[in-house]
Amino acid sequence: MKRVLNYFRQMKFLLRFSRSLPFFREFFFTKQISVKKKLIGVALIVGYALFPYDLIPDFLLGIGILDDVFVATLVLNWFMKLAPEQLKTKYQLIEKKDDSSENPRIN
Repeated sequence: MKRVLNYFRQMKFLLRFSRSLPFFREFFFTKQISVKKKLIGVALIVGYALFPYDLIPDFLLGIGILDDVFVATLVLNWFMKLAPEQLKTKYQLIEKKDDSSENPRIN
């Protein structure tokens, strides 16, 4: 259940461009993630969008672009999982750990 909620939180984040664009800008400029992984993700999105054969043909109005959006969403989700913890916390992709719950006070 927690995994499903986390997925919907990420989808909501992706759709809110005012928050996701600064996140991806910081993601691409961070030195904590290898350039190779960043380039692989970008190449997957661009390559699939330009590849002439799709799972669903693009000439089917409205429906044809869904597979392109799906692949882009998968890669963007992968980027969010690769992001450093402090970046995830800054943009509220993960919940901050509450120290009081880990160390209960004993009277």
